[in-house]
Amino acid sequence: MNSFLLKRFMRLRTIITLSIGLGILPTTLGAKTASPRIAGYGSIAPLTGAETRAEPGLRYRLVFSVTKAAATPDKVNPSLDKVARLLNLLGRDNIRPTPGDIVVIVQGAATPIVANSEVYSGSTKATSNPNLELIAKLREAGVIVAVCSQALHANRISAEELAPAVRVDLSAMTTLAALQLRGWALIPD
Repeated sequence: MNSFLLKRFMRLRTIITLSIGLGILPTTLGAKTASPRIAGYGSIAPLTGAETRAEPGLRYRLVFSVTKAAATPDKVNPSLDKVARLLNLLGRDNIRPTPGDIVVIVQGAATPIVANSEVYSGSTKATSNPNLELIAKLREAGVIVAVCSQALHANRISAEELAPAVRVDLSAMTTLAALQLRGWALIPD
């Protein structure tokens, strides 16, 4: 290879390496496109010049506190959709959190979203629970979905009336405190 071509190749390689490192490589120059982790939920916008991106070397250990109900009971809870969005954003950069590293703790006005459709319909007058499919997809992606037992009691929902694989914790406060003390980052709704 002649010296002119070698210099051009080295210069281009340096530009691409810096662009990748700074997270500014345009999607048309070989950026990886990953399918969404949670299909149908957590829509994300196309990447255009993002300054801060997800870092593949980090361990993403996050706890989402879900306290608010959706604007209308026939809609998916926006805080649950935010969890899907995060997984889709991480997936865009081919980051797959370890199962159990993402925890959702449901409490307060949001508590009925983890109930089966019969109980949800009885308390909200919706025809069914629109959150069940998303909860199942989050669980498949390794997310722990938990509910505060104190909130279950306040909402008169028993553990037998929950969606499959929803974990019952003593309280949202103790879960949030314990996980944060162990290094999980809190993402409030």
